[in-house]
Amino acid sequence: MKVLLHELPFDELMAGLRDAALELAVVLRPTGERVAGIEFESLRTYPMCVALNAAHPLARLESIPLAKLTAEPIVGLHIDGYRGYLDRIFDSTGLKPRMAMECDTYGSVLIEVEAGRGISFCAPIFKPADDKRVLYRRLTGTTESLAAGIARAKKGHVTPAGEEFCEILRKISNGATATEPEPQDFSSFAQSSFI
Repeated sequence: MKVLLHELPFDELMAGLRDAALELAVVLRPTGERVAGIEFESLRTYPMCVALNAAHPLARLESIPLAKLTAEPIVGLHIDGYRGYLDRIFDSTGLKPRMAMECDTYGSVLIEVEAGRGISFCAPIFKPADDKRVLYRRLTGTTESLAAGIARAKKGHVTPAGEEFCEILRKISNGATATEPEPQDFSSFAQSSFI
């Protein structure tokens, strides 16, 4: 049995599933046109969090109201629908989010946040256990949540090793809803794929 994990841009993960280059991917729930031909099994639901540099003035707060973030530069993902997603989050404020930078992978987003180039909206699964330079704070003022799970092509084939990997993820997550932004055991699998 050989398991290969890759961090790929989201659109490449979805394309890899559709063309059978990848068996499955561990991702946040895909939306919009990206779900065509893809089935998603939710493993865990997380509250929306804000990732920010430890030196950021808002880092001293335990939770951050959405209204305090309307002027903040946002570092996000370069994927279809991301800006619409941000607009939906900010609808209640009557203001538009200030997009500063788009990255291909969430690892790149965290590097930019760590460098102080902006904040990012995320699920707490992206938090490396030993990182003290990027802090995660729960976002208040929104009911948005993020589901992490397993994506695969609707008509795709998953090997026995792939099914075993999925079973491990199911056992780790236990279908729970996280209430606090803490790292989970499968955080290193976020935005990864299985070949």
